[in-house]
Formats: sequence, structure tokens, C-alpha cells
Amino acid sequence: MPQTPSSASPLPQALPLEIEARRAELASLVMRHVPHEGMHATAIPKLDLIRGDAPTEQSIPALYEPSLCLIAQGRKQANLGEEVYFYDPLHYLIASVALPISGRVIEASPGEPYLCVRLSLDVAQITELIAETGVPQPPRSQSSRGLFVERVDSPLLDAMSRLLRLLETPKDIPTLAPLIIREIYYRLLQSPQGARLQEIAIVDSQSHRIARAIEWLNQHYHRPLRIDDLAQVVNLSSSTLHHRFKSMTAMSPLQYQKQLRLQEARRLMITEGLDASAAGYRVGYESPSQFSREYSRQYGAPPLRDLARLRTSA
Repeated sequence: MPQTPSSASPLPQALPLEIEARRAELASLVMRHVPHEGMHATAIPKLDLIRGDAPTEQSIPALYEPSLCLIAQGRKQANLGEEVYFYDPLHYLIASVALPISGRVIEASPGEPYLCVRLSLDVAQITELIAETGVPQPPRSQSSRGLFVERVDSPLLDAMSRLLRLLETPKDIPTLAPLIIREIYYRLLQSPQGARLQEIAIVDSQSHRIARAIEWLNQHYHRPLRIDDLAQVVNLSSSTLHHRFKSMTAMSPLQYQKQLRLQEARRLMITEGLDASAAGYRVGYESPSQFSREYSRQYGAPPLRDLARLRTSA
């Protein structure tokens, strides 16, 4: 399976002593607030904690909003199109734009569960930080992909642990959490991949305009899409939009829209009990047969069989 240059090695790596101490501290903090499997919202806005007690057999599709995913224990695999990204306690994952991704936990057990901290990224706050601090721009990365893996360092782990410790003193959260989150953003901007975040945050850069195109598609995925119209919305030529969009997301705007439609249709059938035809129409398909064909290609089975498989595995 293809692997991007930014993805971590699929083989576990020994952690340096200082990093291991920070990781163990972070894992202990996460465990205090995740009594069972699943995603747990916290009292800190935009901060979620995730626990998994066993590897997941199938990759689970989801729309990853701009976020930092920092693993304290276990390992996970994320797929963007044909690209594969591995991340673990030595490597964090960043989605700088909203991306339809499938992922699965590949290392977890009841004794040592998968533990992850997810912090949503506020691009507006990152833009303000760049303007206020004059953060030096790191060397431009060779890729403009909106998903990447970077090696973790001790200052980032320390900042995240301090953020989680605020959960034990709720009265301090309104004052101190924004300061620590700002520090975390600063650490990310200073990382070897920091240029990717800066490109998204700089208003009127081409990367910023592609991020706007992605946002527009997320809001209007059920509508018919004409590339010329989308290009006009973000003030780019159609060819530049197509090229830069694919460079950032590993897919064309039309492919991206299809991913959004199929994921939302699947969610509607699972959570709201819609049948395949109704779900297909809701997300913009005019032909039930086309919806079924594209659904089968995406999930490996027609809607009814896929839902039966999901219910059985649950």
C-alpha cells in the first residue's frame, strides 16, 4: 500500500527517555478522564480524549476537522485516498483542513488501551498568533498536503500535559487554557512542518483559498458542483483550483464531494434509519442506482449489506 514520505514507520520505535517520561505522564492524565472506550468531550472547548481497548478490524471513515491528534499510548493508521499515515507516541498527526479520512487503531489492549488527545485547530487564532508574534516562517515544505505526521518533542508534550491538568482545576480553565493552547499553536508553527499551517493561515494565499473551497464544499456538498463556479467563489482559475486542491487533499474537488456525500449518507442510514434511496437523495444523488454503485465502490458492499455487516460487528 502506498505510503507518503511524511508517514511514520509502521514499525514501533523506542522512545527517548525524556519523551517516554512525558508520554507516560500524558497517558496517566488521559486515563483519569476516559473511564471507558469512545470519544470523551472535556470542559476545555475543542479538546477531546479518545480511548480504544482493542484494535479496530475495519477502517472507519470520518471527516477530520482541522486538528492535532497526539497519541499517549497505542498506534493508529489513517488513510487519505491511497496514502497511508501511521502515528504513535513518537509522531503526531495534523489535519490542517477538513478531510474525509478512514482510520483504524492498530495497537491497543484492555491493559494498555489506545489513548489519544485531539485538539481542534482554530485557524483564525493561528493567524492572529502569526501576526502578533512575527513567528519566523520555517523552510517551506516540499508538500502542500493537508494531512501530515511530524515527530513529537518534549515541549509539545509538556504543554499538552499542562492543558490536561487544568481539567482537575476547572476554575482555571477560562484563564489558562487559551494561553496553553496558544503555546501549543506556537510549538506547531515552529516545527519542521510549520510552514503548512502558516500557508493555511495567511489570508489570500493559494493554500488559504483552497481551505475556503474545502469549507464551501462541506457546506454545500449536496448541491451540483461546477468547478468554474467554485473557482470563482475562491478567486482562482479552474486549473489552479484543481491542481492545488488535489495537492492538498489527494483528490479532485468532485472526488472530495463524493466522499462527503457517501459518508453523510452512511451516517443518515445508521443514526436516523433512512433507507438507501432516501439517504442518497438527501445528500444530492438523483439516481439510486448511481448511489448504490458508488457506495459499493467506497465501502465494499451495497448499502443494505454494509449496514447489516456494521450491525453484526457492533
